[in-house]
Amino acid sequence: MKIRKIAIVGGGTAGWMTANHLGVELCRDPDIEITLIESKDVPVIGVGEGTVPRIKETLKKFGISEVDLLSSCDTTFKTGIKFSNWMSGKSSAKGNYYYHPFSSPYPQGFDITDYWLQAEKASGFSRLSEIFSIAESDRCPKHKSSPPYVGAVDYAYHFNAGKFSDLIASNAKSRFGVKHKFETVEDVRLNADGDIESLIYASGLEEAFDFYLDCSGFSAVLLGKALQTPYEDKSSQILTDTALVLQEPTSESSTIQPYTTAVAHKAGWIWDIPLTTRRGLGCVYSSAHLPEAEALGEFSSYLGRPLEMDDVRKIPMKIGYRRDFWKKNCVALGLSQGFVEPLEATSILVTDFSANLLAKSFPRFSQDIEVLSGYYNRSVKYTWDRVIDFVQLHYCISDRRDTDFWVDCTEGAPMSDVLEERLERWSITTPKSSDFFSTFDIFGVENYLFVLYGMGYSTKSIVIGEKERVEAEKILRDLQGRSERMAEELIPHRSWLSELQKQLSKMGAHSQ
Repeated sequence: MKIRKIAIVGGGTAGWMTANHLGVELCRDPDIEITLIESKDVPVIGVGEGTVPRIKETLKKFGISEVDLLSSCDTTFKTGIKFSNWMSGKSSAKGNYYYHPFSSPYPQGFDITDYWLQAEKASGFSRLSEIFSIAESDRCPKHKSSPPYVGAVDYAYHFNAGKFSDLIASNAKSRFGVKHKFETVEDVRLNADGDIESLIYASGLEEAFDFYLDCSGFSAVLLGKALQTPYEDKSSQILTDTALVLQEPTSESSTIQPYTTAVAHKAGWIWDIPLTTRRGLGCVYSSAHLPEAEALGEFSSYLGRPLEMDDVRKIPMKIGYRRDFWKKNCVALGLSQGFVEPLEATSILVTDFSANLLAKSFPRFSQDIEVLSGYYNRSVKYTWDRVIDFVQLHYCISDRRDTDFWVDCTEGAPMSDVLEERLERWSITTPKSSDFFSTFDIFGVENYLFVLYGMGYSTKSIVIGEKERVEAEKILRDLQGRSERMAEELIPHRSWLSELQKQLSKMGAHSQ
């Protein structure tokens, strides 16, 4: 049977991103009809507001202009993440902070890591990135004349999650003809083979489709509840399980940092994401190590003012993923698929990756499902396991032992065989691209280098030759000089964004 009618259950970023990916790949087939079903009774989590550079290629593929993104979603630029207090302060992590940037730690394609381990360790590994001086001086990563989706250095975005969903929803409907309806799924009818046959809405209506995408968030109404797919709990590897979130308005004159801030505290960390009109903030913590009142105190201390529980929204977090992501005629994406705390902008990244993978191998006939689903499940499971590895890395290599939480993270939490083997190897030799043999390693050698050596990971240094030393010193001087020059040439982040809005306002006035 040909698959013609596709249902996406759930809106938000996951639902509408899936709709766009499917629209790109399937819009040429006039028999295909995609319908997104959204409930007005189910609130969107809406805290996934940070991205990685991969998002630029996705938006270009969708046909969304960068100007539309910047003008409609309170968008700011993100050159990386600044990690503070993840070390004890006694280590070589200078100033107890480091950057995980989006630029390469291989200046001019040269692997400078062995030289840095011997000669430059005190200066901080973050200085092997062009973004260091740009981030430290709060500069915009784009010139005034930079083309869309191109900057002086690589970048991603912060944006208002609700407005971003509206933007990509409008695109899916207008460009790809995705249908949109508001209904609450109250029940799911299965056929004799265990496939989903139809959805029963709270309104009393029943509707049948050929294929179903579960983007219903933590509730996972299709894959979890109807198809009874078990959840693989990974909370023993990453101990944080709760987040307190709020939004803090900012003035039009306030400085906008071109990075996400991740500040560790005694039982977790705090995110700080700058948008044009506000900051999105969240206090992530382990409830087994920190009572709610103390977590609120940590959050209050960061903000510099007292908070009450009525001021914040409490979000429980269960680290893990579904045992199968694709079962029968249903695939889960977004929070229905799995969750890991948002330390490295993981939510949108994994959703984007999974939706793209599905769209490119979407079954055109029901008899294709069995063959395609096995490969998809293996691939996405590998991706989830490696994402969890990368997030756990930030905790397990810290030298903090000041609280039970940090002791348990560094000495008690089990890790995957892959991460354990990699860390043992990297204590002897520096990471290489060949260590990441799969295209489903969405965090690769460059990401690991910045985190490992930003946190002072100990690797045996090797003897380097005089020629290599001279070359490394020249490259490092050139890189640091280039970073400093760009910081002088580029304008402040807030100024660049304000100037864009002024230009758009003038254009709007002239068109009226």
